[in-house]
Amino acid sequence: MMDTKELLKKVRKIEIKTRRLSDHIFGGEYHSTFKGRGMTFSEVRQYQFGDDVRAIDWNVTARYNEPFVKVFEEERELTMMLLVDVSGSELFGTNNQFKKDIITEISATLAFSALQNNDKVGLMLFTDEVELFIPPKKGKSHALRIIRELLEFSPKSKKTNLEAALKFLTNVMKKKAIVFVLSDFITDDYLQTLRIVGKRHDLTGIRIFDEKETQIPNLGMVQLQDAETGAVQLVNTQSKKVRLNYEKHYQEQVAYFQESFTKAGCGVLSCRVDESYVKKLLGYFKRRG
Repeated sequence: MMDTKELLKKVRKIEIKTRRLSDHIFGGEYHSTFKGRGMTFSEVRQYQFGDDVRAIDWNVTARYNEPFVKVFEEERELTMMLLVDVSGSELFGTNNQFKKDIITEISATLAFSALQNNDKVGLMLFTDEVELFIPPKKGKSHALRIIRELLEFSPKSKKTNLEAALKFLTNVMKKKAIVFVLSDFITDDYLQTLRIVGKRHDLTGIRIFDEKETQIPNLGMVQLQDAETGAVQLVNTQSKKVRLNYEKHYQEQVAYFQESFTKAGCGVLSCRVDESYVKKLLGYFKRRG
């Protein structure tokens, strides 16, 4: 746990960086990508050339003996939920940044994009259980609280169970929401639940990964520790079979993530820790829009 002064300094630093991104880059893209829940009646006005005749309000037209049309506005207010993986594997990084750091920045950028559009935003931190749930609300102070939790929260578990987080989401979020799941997706067995969630919510999986975790280098006999179970094992990395088996297992989990989200009708985005998540997010929003 960091002291209060250091925490506030980090919150401010992330706020400045991600607020600028959401204000100048993602605001418009976010607005055009994620639509409101429908159209609500705003007012009636006099008919103008080119107006759709189907919008004519016949009661008002009869009363004033000249054509009037109904004007509708998009019901914009949306709810965004950030489902963030805080398991042990997120504390991996070889480029001066952990996966957790990038996840925090992306989450903050998305939160401020929602804030700019006057939408609610909530947070769920999960491992193999839901560790923290912050219900969706509006406002800058609420967004800053989310950033504080992302920076400071210390989970009880180091393991991962995405299915448990998705089931929790279906129980607490009855209305449609924009849902971003941020994780390295080193987990499986969540397709069935994902399909259910994908029918109700607009869901996107954002996979954050480090290139160095995709394969084991040839370093001879080394001790390797599983970040989530704590198990330590002596591994002969000189063995080509050992290295290929590791790489195969890793690629199978990546494929499971991509195929599961695609089959469930959800969005898919992968970002390496040393890549620009700005370009990745912007490209995704434009494709969606």
